[in-house]
Amino acid sequence: MKVIDFSQTNSILNQYVAEIRDINVQNDRLRFRRNIERIGEIMAYEMSKSFDYSTKSIPTPLGIAPASTPDNQLVISTILRAGLPFHQGFLSYFDRAENAFVSAYRKYKDTLKFDIHIEYLASPQIEGKTLIITDPMLATGGSMELSYKAMLTKGEPAEIHVAAIIASRQAVDHILSIFPEEKTTIWCAAIDPEINEHSYIVPGLGDAGDLAYGEKE
Repeated sequence: MKVIDFSQTNSILNQYVAEIRDINVQNDRLRFRRNIERIGEIMAYEMSKSFDYSTKSIPTPLGIAPASTPDNQLVISTILRAGLPFHQGFLSYFDRAENAFVSAYRKYKDTLKFDIHIEYLASPQIEGKTLIITDPMLATGGSMELSYKAMLTKGEPAEIHVAAIIASRQAVDHILSIFPEEKTTIWCAAIDPEINEHSYIVPGLGDAGDLAYGEKE
């Protein structure tokens, strides 16, 4: 299984990650959402290099032009709600992709203990397709695991791409232990060292859903 950490290389992606982390910038919700979308766009571009390509003959007004274009049938699956702008970034580049949406949320037993629940899934069939599961914050990996298992009710994908903006090392290790090794790639804009007692990524950025759409009760 491949783990790709974009923070290990220099690119403009790091600027957008810095801004969504920065407490002096992140409270601008419009900019926060747009930066998440930009990160999704850059990841989509990089991810596209791993797809299968074949050369097609494209008719132009003056003749035929060869073009090497991807052959993968894509399904972009997003964990609501913070995943929406991230999803849009991918969809801006993979505009022919099918789409799936999963609701995964924490149901707290007390201030520290919680279970993760799945209540909603809207998805096409994914049998033999390339599944991209996006979630901006990969804290424990629990939501990603349950979302993936929910998606499997729609078939077995040919390959899987797990995309996160910020992941904890614990979550990456969890995904490595759960997802099929031979067909999974993990893409992260940054991998942080730990999570705190509330299972928030440290240093992380806070609650991505609240920063994107406002605080919830």
